[in-house]
Amino acid sequence: MTVGIIIVAAVIFFCILADKFSGKFGMPTLLLFMCIGMLFGSDGIVKIPFDNFHVAERVCSIALIFIMFYGGFNTKWELAKNVAVKAVLLSTAGVVITALCTAGLCHLVLGFTWIESFLAGAVLSSTDAASVFAILRQKKLNLKDNTASLLEMESGSNDPMSYMLTIIGIGFLAAFEGGAAVHMAGMVWEVFIQMFGGVAVGVLFAWLVKYMLMKTTLVSDGMYSVFMIAVVLLCFGVAGIVNGNSYLSVYLMGIIVGNSRIRNKNVMIPFFDGLTSLAQILIFFLLGLLSFPHRLPAIFLPAFAIVVFLTLVARPAAVFALLLPFRCSVRQCLVVSWAGLRGAASIVFAIMVVAMGGSISYDLFHIVFMVSLFSVAIQGTLLPWISGKLSMVDETVDVRKTFNDYQETSAITMMQMKIPAGHNWENKVMKEVCVPTGSLALMIKRGKETIIPRGNTMILADDTIIFSVPAYEAAENERLEEIRIDRGHLWCGRCIYELDLKNLLIALIIRGDESLIPDGKTTIREGDVVVLYR
Repeated sequence: MTVGIIIVAAVIFFCILADKFSGKFGMPTLLLFMCIGMLFGSDGIVKIPFDNFHVAERVCSIALIFIMFYGGFNTKWELAKNVAVKAVLLSTAGVVITALCTAGLCHLVLGFTWIESFLAGAVLSSTDAASVFAILRQKKLNLKDNTASLLEMESGSNDPMSYMLTIIGIGFLAAFEGGAAVHMAGMVWEVFIQMFGGVAVGVLFAWLVKYMLMKTTLVSDGMYSVFMIAVVLLCFGVAGIVNGNSYLSVYLMGIIVGNSRIRNKNVMIPFFDGLTSLAQILIFFLLGLLSFPHRLPAIFLPAFAIVVFLTLVARPAAVFALLLPFRCSVRQCLVVSWAGLRGAASIVFAIMVVAMGGSISYDLFHIVFMVSLFSVAIQGTLLPWISGKLSMVDETVDVRKTFNDYQETSAITMMQMKIPAGHNWENKVMKEVCVPTGSLALMIKRGKETIIPRGNTMILADDTIIFSVPAYEAAENERLEEIRIDRGHLWCGRCIYELDLKNLLIALIIRGDESLIPDGKTTIREGDVVVLYR
């Protein structure tokens, strides 16, 4: 038990390091998670013997629930609604076209049976939201013509259709093995019930959540995220009971709730961001853990043929057929085609097919493994480059604005400045003094009087000026921290030039109501707050 816990902690730690340094390696983070799983697997260094597809299917299905929910919850409808029709077409008809084209390749070229070909096409038909979101965020890749929002909504919403096709394929396989006839009318009815039930349950739970969080106080502030976890799982379960599409339910609920004015959304977003990151780590790590690299050479050629066909034929055929009627540019269609990465959903659905125990003549899991590996490694790595070559990168807008966790306005900090006698601002009017760029003088406190300053307002000794200043946004490798100096601190009573600061810089000293820009001769006193830049 103890060893298992240590291994789990080590895996998460390695994945966090992979996420930190993936940009330096020049490859998507999720690919590194997969490689870490391979290192821990049966053919890897750690050699953990794990091939239980039933356990993996349950774990990955739960992880995919939260990826689907957060994909909807973090979609900014204000921007996505402009591309909603195109995104829905890609996530429904586009998935079907991709699946059928891929099934045709598998049957006519690779020699799979029709049912096996349909299963392969169904499993590989959806675009992976986790991979798309990760690359857009990591590379800060905003695309012209609202393409980023189109990709986000399409990749977040096409998993339910792929799931439904996979379930139909599993039904075909079970009927074939049992010698039963397949009734097409029954299949059509099943599709209708799946879609209708999924939408109805998703909307119902979204309304309940909005009512409870906006109209009542039944949920205390500290329990909002826990409450939402329970609701997501309950929504998924109820949709399954009524034979609705469970993934569609949680995704739709996520969109409605995420774009509502519920309380404590700013608390839930970072929580679910971390939770879905853990879910992505889990799925891609399990994919690597379940794989047996010594089996990969045997399926390399069919997997490579499928990924090339998917990337260059099936996905572009679906994209061009559906987007050109909307007068989308060829450049936009090419970028959307290239961004059709395969990943988490395909992995979960492949594990689901293997776990159901049907007789399949080819190694579906390892084919999906290789396809996902190629897709994330090649398509994911080259997506920024392809977008740049097609002049589709929009440098003027932050791609984070397309997500709900983006703050539309920069945070501001309130700062007060005491004007002592002899200060160079004394007896000058506001328009004559030089204030920091982006700052604004909000008020002047003069004794018991509060003055709203104008350009001709005179600054007197002992005035306290209240400024709003832009909050500092540190770069990824920068850090500001505050140290309070007490009597026993090593720096107390010493000048800055006497200190051994090495790579540290004292950027600011807060002393009572004053904010001092220090130099080497500044003495640090007891009670000072020293702001360090690392």
